Amino acid sequence: MLKIVLLGLLMLAHSAGAGAALSIEIIGAGEHQIPVSLVPMGGDEQLGLAINDVVTGDLLRTGLFRLVDTTGKSPHDAADVNYTDWQLRGAEALAIGTVGVQANGRIEARFRLLDVVKQTQLVGEAVSANEGQIRAIGHRIADLIYEKLTGDKGVFSTRIVYVNRQAKKFSLLVADSDGYNEQVILKHNEPIMSPAWSPDGSHIAYVSFETGHAAVFVQSLVTNQRKAVADFPGSNSAPAWSPDGRQLAVVMTHDGSSQIYLMRPDGSEVRRITFSGAIDTEPNFSPDGQTLLFTSDRGGSPQVYRMPVDGGAAQRLTFAGGNCFSPRHSPDGKSFVFAHLTGGKFYIAVQDFQTGQVETLTDGGWEKKPSFAPNGKIILYASEARGRGILATVSSDGRVQQHMFTQSGDAREPVWGPQL
Repeated sequence: MLKIVLLGLLMLAHSAGAGAALSIEIIGAGEHQIPVSLVPMGGDEQLGLAINDVVTGDLLRTGLFRLVDTTGKSPHDAADVNYTDWQLRGAEALAIGTVGVQANGRIEARFRLLDVVKQTQLVGEAVSANEGQIRAIGHRIADLIYEKLTGDKGVFSTRIVYVNRQAKKFSLLVADSDGYNEQVILKHNEPIMSPAWSPDGSHIAYVSFETGHAAVFVQSLVTNQRKAVADFPGSNSAPAWSPDGRQLAVVMTHDGSSQIYLMRPDGSEVRRITFSGAIDTEPNFSPDGQTLLFTSDRGGSPQVYRMPVDGGAAQRLTFAGGNCFSPRHSPDGKSFVFAHLTGGKFYIAVQDFQTGQVETLTDGGWEKKPSFAPNGKIILYASEARGRGILATVSSDGRVQQHMFTQSGDAREPVWGPQL
């Protein structure tokens, strides 16, 4: 069972089905919460409640919405809505609809989002899915609500990948953004690390030590077929996909120190692009595919640098003091997130490319490996709490945080998947 806790605000049990591998604590709230009423859908009551549970969980996890009580009210059609009643309850938006199983076996939900103040319809859409994919319908409806009321793209229908370690056993896992529908991609007694999504979400590149040293593999999520694409002498690590999916940046040591190379996703056409003689690692492509961010100690301590993908001079970007690791571009290319080690603690911070301004988003601790959600509004990272490795998120303004606990083991190396 998935638990959602808004600390200092409310506590509720979120029980939509089985299969949640993460328990989630939510800390904080947005500066302005939007009051929304979610009426459980009419038609098939069980399906309606299941969808409502998913939508409720998604919206609450953002910290941007306040749910208005629907007790005693159950309109399922716009003609049945008494807007004055909902205004008196304090709602600004109202979600209603019906759901049922079609003749072809597919589940279809007819959903409407209404503006209570203006007494108009904001969204009206039919959302369908195959049997057993009821959560996908809920995520899609939550995305529609989020998008219409905030103006930003919803990411509830996206997926995450992470590594879970239990004793000496490692698992590479893919799950929905809320921890449900977990899939085990790989299990091994040797370490697995640095997973990276292909732009179309069909493949995962990662590092495995199963060959006796660090080697880079690419694995299909459709066929489960996998191939070692970088298994050269020494260490092969930190794979990163180009935005068009035609290249991988990989860090290798077979020519000496850790340097960055480009190759095709099948391991062909390998070419070196950094020649510093220092440690150059953790590459990340810009959204336009023209530049790379990476971590290097060429200046004496680990810092973030940027260089053209085709090679050339590198520009140092971080000067905040301490050490800076794991840079990742924002989806709009205007900023980057990184892990900042200072005063014995790791923090998650964001730096604007144009102004160079740095904003620290977290309270500090063991906070590493950040990556943006596809809408740029949430950052996923690895952390520690209660003596365990956990996944965590923070909103791009630092106001809302989530702690995501696995049922067992230590979670590490999280990456948010693409918007499909």
